[in-house]
Amino acid sequence: MALKQNDLNWFRPLWRRVAVVLFLAAWLVWEVLFTGEQLWMILVGAALAYALYNFFYAFPKENSDGQIPPPRPSDEQDRQDP
Repeated sequence: MALKQNDLNWFRPLWRRVAVVLFLAAWLVWEVLFTGEQLWMILVGAALAYALYNFFYAFPKENSDGQIPPPRPSDEQDRQDP
């Protein structure tokens, strides 16, 4: 699932993405070591996996001018060239 343009703009600085992932990792450690609640472990673990994927694997790379490129069309048939 791709991030929306507002989300991309807000998460563009690397420190924000790292802060969210570190928060989720600390929360997961808390759940595993201290509370033992399986439901919350699964939910936080899934959120951590989702954040890792979206913030570090699928996050679009910036151009040389510092702009994030627009998303590509999902299908070549949907593309309308002038």
